Amino acid sequence: MDIRRLRSLGVGLLAAVALVFATVAAWAQELKLRIISTSDLHTHVVDYDYYRDAPDDSLGLARTAGLIKAARAEAKNSLLIDAGDTIQGNPLGDYVAKEKPLGDGQVHPIVRAMNLLNYDAAAIGNHEFNYGLEFFAKAISGAKYPMLSANIYKEQADKATAPTLVPPYTILDREFTDEAGAKHKIRVGVIGFTPPQIMTWDMAHLKGKVFTTDIVEAAQRYVPRMKAEGADIIIASAHSGISPGPRQGMDENAANYLATVPGIDTILSGHAHRVFPDPTFANIPGADLAKGTINGIPAVMPGFWGSHVGIVDLTLRKGANGWQRVDGTGTTRAIRKRENNQWVATVEPDPAILAAAKDEHAGTLDFVRRPVARTNSPINSFFALVQDDPSIQVVTRAQRDYVKTAMAGTPHANLPVLSAGAPFKAGGRGGPSYFTDVPAGDIAIKNVADLYLYPNTMRAVRINGANVREWLEMSAGQFNRIDPTVTTPQQLINNNFPTYNYDVIDGVTYRIDVTQPARYEANGKLANPNAHRIVDLRFEGKPIDEAAWFLVATNNYRAGGGGNFPGLDGSTIVLETAESSQEMLKEWLVEQKTVDTRVTPNWSFAPIAAPVKVVFESSPMARKFLPGQTKIADAGEAPNGFALFSIEMK
Repeated sequence: MDIRRLRSLGVGLLAAVALVFATVAAWAQELKLRIISTSDLHTHVVDYDYYRDAPDDSLGLARTAGLIKAARAEAKNSLLIDAGDTIQGNPLGDYVAKEKPLGDGQVHPIVRAMNLLNYDAAAIGNHEFNYGLEFFAKAISGAKYPMLSANIYKEQADKATAPTLVPPYTILDREFTDEAGAKHKIRVGVIGFTPPQIMTWDMAHLKGKVFTTDIVEAAQRYVPRMKAEGADIIIASAHSGISPGPRQGMDENAANYLATVPGIDTILSGHAHRVFPDPTFANIPGADLAKGTINGIPAVMPGFWGSHVGIVDLTLRKGANGWQRVDGTGTTRAIRKRENNQWVATVEPDPAILAAAKDEHAGTLDFVRRPVARTNSPINSFFALVQDDPSIQVVTRAQRDYVKTAMAGTPHANLPVLSAGAPFKAGGRGGPSYFTDVPAGDIAIKNVADLYLYPNTMRAVRINGANVREWLEMSAGQFNRIDPTVTTPQQLINNNFPTYNYDVIDGVTYRIDVTQPARYEANGKLANPNAHRIVDLRFEGKPIDEAAWFLVATNNYRAGGGGNFPGLDGSTIVLETAESSQEMLKEWLVEQKTVDTRVTPNWSFAPIAAPVKVVFESSPMARKFLPGQTKIADAGEAPNGFALFSIEMK
């Protein structure tokens, strides 16, 4: 053989060998880490809807467990982290907190289930405090994983040195396998965050006991400490949504702002009951929906009630300064999917997780099935966003009677009492089955919770007629603007506006002019000062006196500033009780024995003279209630299992 050819072959062989060694060396310095995320489980261990008293494959950690196990099996290295709101949110949570409270040493069923799944850490959500600090401490005491929040502090004189209520962060020492099969010790920092608005939402439980700080400021305080303590990478588990606007400070939804904090490698978001990445977040500055990042930082939000898991896949590389994130993506997986216009489960419930809550589930079923009253006609919220509705008026009547009794003998006893209520369950992000639906017959405790979803407490505020008008203007953000010049179908409902912020105020009458732009943005900012959607506002048949004083029955969330309603910041409260709104409603129903579901005319849309076609989405189950409707008609199918209806606006 030619000597030159031999030399050439030798050089080529050496190059190939060098390339192999270089590749192996590179692999030895690079590893993949998968972070699996859940959020807003809200005590949904079992795949069961306690309000409908029926199995439900759209929810439950028992089903989410299948996605978690599959995601783990696909990865050499993984962590499982929750972003908060675990111990409250359905009748099982109420049962464990109130009906058969946890005893000393007992483990909360959702915590028991999470222990079985070997969670590595969890953030503290706002609803963790709905039952008070004592129950919160007892509920989390059984967790085998750290519960974290960096922006909740114990109240003390010197706030600069106040300790946090729970650990602000943890640093997990883990052994991971690189791409070449070698083992490495990696220090993973996890830091938790909670909406600072808990001081408003749960004032009765928290005032004088804890205080909160801004989420981003807390991150800026602790992330450098975590780095100084040797954290190779840092995961932010934030019980906070993603905001489209600029940072204001003390933001409720601040998860995306964390992407600006140096040192944070991953953002696990929650609270908003939404899914990220998703096209609905296309307006978020810096969001890459294809890659699942915000400002280059991998981020996920995994729905609610166990509907999804978030999956962040990181590539870590070892350099002169230790292990660092060099790439990452964020995706989600759902426990069911849409096929041929039907929902199909993607996973089956995990028997071990079901068993973890077996006794509490059985006790909850007995609890929610107890009758307290009767109704001669159905009560549902299928059309609650477009017309007067008994599902709201039953609650507002009960609130009004409660406040009238409670205020007797006080300086405010002679003021007229109005009552504000919202359709808590009216589709939207909750899906086509997420509606109040109480059949005629016995009203059981499950129906009470269906009518009033949250464990709020009763409040009354003293405001004037002008405040009443602005309250309603804020509520009217529920609707999209309808253009009278457009003849193609226009969507009436703004699905980005939470239905729990659509307050109807009973005791006055009014119309809503949806041809006007919304006067307020969702954050309470006055957006269109010259716009007035609320027209013909009357009290006792006469135009409301804007200087006259009223009492308005409501809940602690709204009275304290929840929802950013103008004029409601806690300063107008004149009645503050520990009575839960659910308990108030139950007692009122017991007194009524048989509930009158006739609707008192209260509000309507202002007529639109032009021939517009206005449509909205509701549950397919709403179709059976169309007979007798004069302005609502079936308009076909809508995406994601909803039905489409039209409403006459003349």
